[in-house]
Amino acid sequence: MSASTEEGAAISPHNRGSWTTFLKSIASFSGDLSSLTAPPFILSSTSLVEYSSYWAEHPALFVAASQEPDPAKRALAVLKWFVSTLKQQYSSRNEKLGSEKKPLNPFLGELFLGRWEDEVGPTHLVSEQVSHHPPVTAYCIWNEKHGVQLQGYNAQKASFSRTIHVRQIGHALLHLERFQEDYLITLPSLHIEGLIYGSPFVELNKSTYIQSSSGYTAKIDYSGKGWLSGKKNSVSAVLYPTGREKEIIYTLDGQWTDTFTIRDARSKRELETYHGRANATTPLRVAPLEQQGPLESRRAWRHVAAAIEKGDMDRTGAAKSLIENQQRDLRRQEQAEQRDWDRRYFVRLDRDPRFDALAAKIGERADPDKTGGIWRWDPAKYRATVEAARAATGPTSNAVDSSPGLLQQQQQQ
Repeated sequence: MSASTEEGAAISPHNRGSWTTFLKSIASFSGDLSSLTAPPFILSSTSLVEYSSYWAEHPALFVAASQEPDPAKRALAVLKWFVSTLKQQYSSRNEKLGSEKKPLNPFLGELFLGRWEDEVGPTHLVSEQVSHHPPVTAYCIWNEKHGVQLQGYNAQKASFSRTIHVRQIGHALLHLERFQEDYLITLPSLHIEGLIYGSPFVELNKSTYIQSSSGYTAKIDYSGKGWLSGKKNSVSAVLYPTGREKEIIYTLDGQWTDTFTIRDARSKRELETYHGRANATTPLRVAPLEQQGPLESRRAWRHVAAAIEKGDMDRTGAAKSLIENQQRDLRRQEQAEQRDWDRRYFVRLDRDPRFDALAAKIGERADPDKTGGIWRWDPAKYRATVEAARAATGPTSNAVDSSPGLLQQQQQQ
């Protein structure tokens, strides 16, 4: 066996022992792996609540469907946008950091707020940790100029069988105001490759769907490199009228981390090739730390993040414990007062007729018992928060939430 394929080859000799111990611990663990403590050198300084931003790092693609009058081509534009997000959602950390890192587990009520500015106008993001047991992140992303809104929520259930497998629980709903049209987007399952060598990366598997209220269904299949054939991060999709799977209108094939091609299924004509590596993302604008509220992710985790980036694991542990102990104290206080944590921007539902109508067409279900409910964006809560921030800080302030920052800037445009 060559040096590059030995167990832990990508790990420094100093950390190799703890990596081997970690692999043994996950192999023998029978519960949800998210509760395990990972070796410090694979910890990320970013909280999972920030991952919602990966949905819209190409705002022009996010809003493109709103400009397409033909419903089949509109559904295709949604499919193209969705597949383009996969690189950011599941590969960008590997490319930036050298391998997949374990994110910080968000605390209940943690917030991440921001916006993108480009030629399609401002696109806004609100992400909130709405449940801690089970851990669930809810988000809303919208571009008012083009009448596009994405909202959703997700949880993860991790297990071990030869490698780490992650089942994502939840869904996203895309709404196009101009056409009064909705798209239900299901979430891919994934597993971690490269674990034994200490250079983990995400590979997607199985299938997901995008179901439109206009009568079109997209099925997306994922696969990876096998022993003898196949390519890493492969994706193949078909778009067809709902219920008529053999009447394929468009196909999409390629790699979700690199290049994929869209074709007219009937004529086999190539319509477009998308080059993921060549399409730069739009930077997300986030308020400076000193202007963020105490529940905003980067301010709340700043001492933990600084310690991780310096490699100071003693300080990392101490800073994490401080946050975790504060959260335990809050939960005990809420229990003693017989009250529940008030979610800032989202509400919990038992059922959602809009979801039910679309999910029935693809055999999807919500599993609210696994996510603490069905979580939906509440515009009234958002408006009330903005108005309270304005009253507290004045109309010229850059208030985010209940303290200085980005949310007020969004509303003053």
